[in-house]
Amino acid sequence: MRSTAVSVSAHAKSVLRQPTTLALLTLLPPFVVVLYGAAMASFPDAVVGEASATAYGRIGGALFATAFLSGLVGLFGTVSAARADRYLSFAGYPAGVLFVTRLVVAVGVAAVAAGASLATLSAAGTDVASVPRAYAVLVLAGIIYGLLGVVVGALVTRELEGSLVLVFLADMDSFLSGDVLRLDTELVTYLPLHHPHTLFVATVTEGTFPSDTVLPALGYLGVLGVAAGVAYAAATGRRWSL
Repeated sequence: MRSTAVSVSAHAKSVLRQPTTLALLTLLPPFVVVLYGAAMASFPDAVVGEASATAYGRIGGALFATAFLSGLVGLFGTVSAARADRYLSFAGYPAGVLFVTRLVVAVGVAAVAAGASLATLSAAGTDVASVPRAYAVLVLAGIIYGLLGVVVGALVTRELEGSLVLVFLADMDSFLSGDVLRLDTELVTYLPLHHPHTLFVATVTEGTFPSDTVLPALGYLGVLGVAAGVAYAAATGRRWSL
């Protein structure tokens, strides 16, 4: 328990000591939510159905901001701290504990990013039918992208290049998952934000969880969790132990 607490504290401090990360958590959600809403305002409301085009854009912006911020922290944590975690592992900290504590910090970042995004969405004038459910979906999207950030960080071991890959993935994912363009392909359903987007729109506009979307979203979370664990083990060069 002591090693877990020390590891969580160390990983959390590594995030809090980054002024860029703190600035992004504060500034990116308002900027993206307002910008996405303004960009979608040029579309006729009939295109997006249940919500106005502006509100629909803000919904997409809140989802993107949460996912991208969480993914960025997961990426930086893997790229910059792989060597430090390797040293901690040599010092006796189990690799499994180090990975789990990184996940705990990732959940915390996702929770903060989700809160900032949802608060901005409400402040911008979009009514949220169920705040708790909408918040839960945003946290889910943040965790999914936090895990994806770990995978990208293990494959692309430089922060700049990894950030470019992540922003491209998150931007295209957010755009295609929004169903503004009706694409004749099932590949869209495999995008990380496809199911969270459907859930988030439903919780904001109706306050409900579509029952046929919850399990696929949680399944995606489980698959990425396994992939992130494998990627983390490869990045730190250690075998799993608890």
